[in-house]
Amino acid sequence: MADVGSVDVELEVMVWLRARLDSSVAVRDELDNNLLNELPTVQVQRIPAGGDDGIRLDRAFVDIDVYAATRPAAIALSATVRGLLLAELRGTVTDNAVFCRIGTITPPAQRDYENTALRRVGATYEIYSHPVS
Repeated sequence: MADVGSVDVELEVMVWLRARLDSSVAVRDELDNNLLNELPTVQVQRIPAGGDDGIRLDRAFVDIDVYAATRPAAIALSATVRGLLLAELRGTVTDNAVFCRIGTITPPAQRDYENTALRRVGATYEIYSHPVS
């Protein structure tokens, strides 16, 4: 049996979103200095919060930020991501993970960003998963 927390939630969510979003959308965990040329971008990051049941079930808090050229574009893509997570990720089984309950901790909202040439909209999700048996 796999260890608790052995699912790389960031990687699993990124791969899953890439398969569902338009190919023009970059889905990644880290940003680089070329962000303005790679819009729209979806950034997936597990934050230091959550927990586990001590056996197999992992409770991850995942921040998902959307960067786009305009606020309406960032809001629309963030709403699409939220819909995918809440309606389709729950119950999904990948090669490495089973996704259980998915919930929104903070819904999509404008987040400040130092570069005024783009807009950032972010949300935080609670994602329960466990390794595939």
